[in-house]
Amino acid sequence: MNLISKQPNTGTTIFTVMSKLASEHEALNLSQGFPNFDCSPKLAELVNHYLKKGMNQYAPMTGIQSLREIIAQKVSDLYQVNYHPDSEVTVVSGATEALYAAITSVVHQGDEVILLEPCYDSYTPAITLNGGIPVYVTLTPENEYKIDWEIVKSKITEKTKLIILNTPHNPTGTVLSEEDLNRLADIVKDTNIFLIGDEVYEHIIFDGLSHWSLLRNPVLKERSFICGSFGKTFHVTGWKVGYCLAPKQLSEEFRKVHQWLTFSTVTPIQYALADFLQEPENYLSIPKFYQEKRDKFLTCIQDSRFTFTPAKGSFFQCVNYEKITEENDYDLAIRLTKEIGVASIPVSVFYHRKNDFKILRFCFAKDDETLEKAGERLSKL
Repeated sequence: MNLISKQPNTGTTIFTVMSKLASEHEALNLSQGFPNFDCSPKLAELVNHYLKKGMNQYAPMTGIQSLREIIAQKVSDLYQVNYHPDSEVTVVSGATEALYAAITSVVHQGDEVILLEPCYDSYTPAITLNGGIPVYVTLTPENEYKIDWEIVKSKITEKTKLIILNTPHNPTGTVLSEEDLNRLADIVKDTNIFLIGDEVYEHIIFDGLSHWSLLRNPVLKERSFICGSFGKTFHVTGWKVGYCLAPKQLSEEFRKVHQWLTFSTVTPIQYALADFLQEPENYLSIPKFYQEKRDKFLTCIQDSRFTFTPAKGSFFQCVNYEKITEENDYDLAIRLTKEIGVASIPVSVFYHRKNDFKILRFCFAKDDETLEKAGERLSKL
């Protein structure tokens, strides 16, 4: 049989590669973005409660009513923006599914999609599998990864169908500002361009900054799919539970795709999350918790030869290693995993042309002991 691959240039993801390498060499895994500590005992107890209660069959395709309602209430409380829980909130099996379903909802053969790189590695495959054409705007550390909106505007053609934004940003740790939203609104207001807001690190934002979700701008809200994740917020990435907020017309198309991907999402966990979200402190406490993790990691590497600007959000810290070696970032990430037992992600993998700015990304969603050991080893370089 002659199988023609739909993704001939796609191999194993860098996250799988580095985590496997970390396991083989018993390295501290600061590469893949998952915590090495557990979730709240109360949340785990709630899941156990609903498992024992027998809530183990299919949930409604759009998500259980109580979870959709509390998501809508949370958004209203935080941002004074309203989504109808029945027609504009959809629970999904992880934000990656939400991203794929949103892209599939609007992208047709030959449509162009603007990506701001470095960007998460699922965006481009989802675009090309739907016949779309990725169009890249390259952000660089020399400019602190700031978006030049004039360049974004110059990339727009009659074929532009979608722009994907990620804030707080993986891998750079930057965040969008109110001014960024206003500039974007000016660009798209008289167009038929849709938007996706990848906002999985919504509550992981530091130094008193506000999360400027696309939904906070009326011009952007009406054309946006907002993708969120409970896995990132509550330290349960393995549960793969997320959601999508979108106006009714967009949600209708989104749900048409979602029903053929996973149809419904794990039932007892939805009930547990619905209860857990009733207490806002469970998510309002997250910024402080992760800022302490960021600060701990930066303290642990302050005597190293790495240079860095503290991340403004996400649970990743990028560092420049130009004072240490001239190796390319991929080779260095491999070597450090093998030789000193600390795994990271080379940021070049997030660029379509593998731009190497001598930057490594470390995940600081780890316990203090892991961060201290990693800092000690990295400071000896």
